[in-house]
Amino acid sequence: MILQGVDSKVAPSFSLRNRVARAIWGIVYVLFFFPTPRACHGWRRGILRAFGARVGAGAHIYPRVRIWAPWNLSIGALAGVANGVTLYSMEKIILGERCVISQGAHLCTGSHDFNDPLFQLTAQPISIGREAWICAEAFVCPGAEIADGAVVGARSVVTRSLRESWTVYAGMPARKISIRSGSGEKQ
Repeated sequence: MILQGVDSKVAPSFSLRNRVARAIWGIVYVLFFFPTPRACHGWRRGILRAFGARVGAGAHIYPRVRIWAPWNLSIGALAGVANGVTLYSMEKIILGERCVISQGAHLCTGSHDFNDPLFQLTAQPISIGREAWICAEAFVCPGAEIADGAVVGARSVVTRSLRESWTVYAGMPARKISIRSGSGEKQ
């Protein structure tokens, strides 16, 4: 179907360089990242760094994490990213120190402009604060910022920034349900 007044010849959403880099990443992921034993965190950190990711010391990135573009990742020291997580990093994803992203969580920086007749791609960064916890199967939408120490409950949907530190959020859309005990300070 051709829309009236719309140019049907639209350039690709990503440069040739980006598409080639993602193809090479895909091959390296399948051969050298995905099949590694769970304990080989240092090996996977090295592979991610080789593809431009900034990965802090002691970060635990498990082998079955799906990563779209590692060069758009910044992962803090001692952060944990579980098997089954999707980091759809069309734009930057920043994970703070000691944050945890649990199994099946999906951090999605890309979407489409549904008001555009060409349904063009859009992208906004995601930032997860230090010591935050994104629980199992939660979904974080483009542009969201999660505060330090915040908890996003299992299967919650984050549609906007959650800026209150040490707060528990849950639901669809995620909303404040309680305060997290402790403040991240050692007692």
